[in-house]
Amino acid sequence: MSELINTFGISTLHGKQYISMSVKFGVIGSGSWGTALVKILTDNGNPISWWVRNPANVQYILQRGHNPHYLTSANLKTDLLAISTDVRQVITTSDIIVIAAPSAYITDILSSLSPEDLKNKKILSAVKGMIPQENILLNTYLEKYFNVPLSDYFAVLGPCHAEEVASEKLSYLTFSGIDTAYTQSIANYFASSAINTVVNNDIFGVQYAAILKNIYALGAGIAHGLDYGDNFLSVYIANSADEMASFLKKFGAQHIVVGEHESDNEGHKSANYAASVYLGDLLVTCYSLHSRNRMFGNMIGKGYSVQAAKLELNMVAEGYNAAKCIYNLNQQVNAEMPIAESIYKILWEQVPPAHGFAAIEKVLI
Repeated sequence: MSELINTFGISTLHGKQYISMSVKFGVIGSGSWGTALVKILTDNGNPISWWVRNPANVQYILQRGHNPHYLTSANLKTDLLAISTDVRQVITTSDIIVIAAPSAYITDILSSLSPEDLKNKKILSAVKGMIPQENILLNTYLEKYFNVPLSDYFAVLGPCHAEEVASEKLSYLTFSGIDTAYTQSIANYFASSAINTVVNNDIFGVQYAAILKNIYALGAGIAHGLDYGDNFLSVYIANSADEMASFLKKFGAQHIVVGEHESDNEGHKSANYAASVYLGDLLVTCYSLHSRNRMFGNMIGKGYSVQAAKLELNMVAEGYNAAKCIYNLNQQVNAEMPIAESIYKILWEQVPPAHGFAAIEKVLI
């Protein structure tokens, strides 16, 4: 039995197990995704400690019940919010820390902390990128610098756009951790009539899949900006899914073939790359107009420079840094990734988008 469950106990309601209500969530990050997760938790009646960088935004949220810059139409239950600009204060007063900041900012946000600050804390990562300074996943970074063991680390991923969470459209969240019973107990805090939750133990696979889908979605946006049509895009996405599966297999993923699953005693199917958190998240990120990676890529395809696209978007497109991280990582892994490599060259080596996609055309099957 996991440490948190032993420490705080489990209660059962309507057949589902919940960590004791004495557990408090802390959320690091106040962008779209962070705000969406705060809304989910507080709508379910959970008190939240929330780190918001800008003091003016803290006052705005508390007074008006909205984030002034992200998901501005989402109503937030301020009576359940303890908001602070001090990240250490949020972590100290919380048991489960939800990290929902862009990967490029993580090292700066956590720079004032020591390993002692995160001792016995549980980390729920909502990060969809790698730490770009070192080309590593967040769990590796936290273990390396803060002694956070993998057993204390979990990930929450999609397919789930923040905008649809804000409008309470039915969405799916996937929770992953090496202890599935413990992971399920966390997931239950997010479940509602508008949020369905799925649990698996593929902690590395789900994170890499989330990183890769942002790269491919950025490429889908470039293709749209170059005026490729739906016929091409369908072939591009299908080949991207295949390339993603090839990369995941290099990291030991067992369930790569579509339709092949193992089931536990309760009939739950094992993780498969064709499931919602893998293929589903790739599809929605490539096709949805809410996708910032697709929007960013569309600008590149239309002739914007990377810097101009960053300024125009005014949000972080994780696929940009991810393209470089995966390219560097793959020098060691050596998976066949011609699509991701071409997108990297467009973004980081100034290859003209039309030339880059001419190369992609040649590898699609």
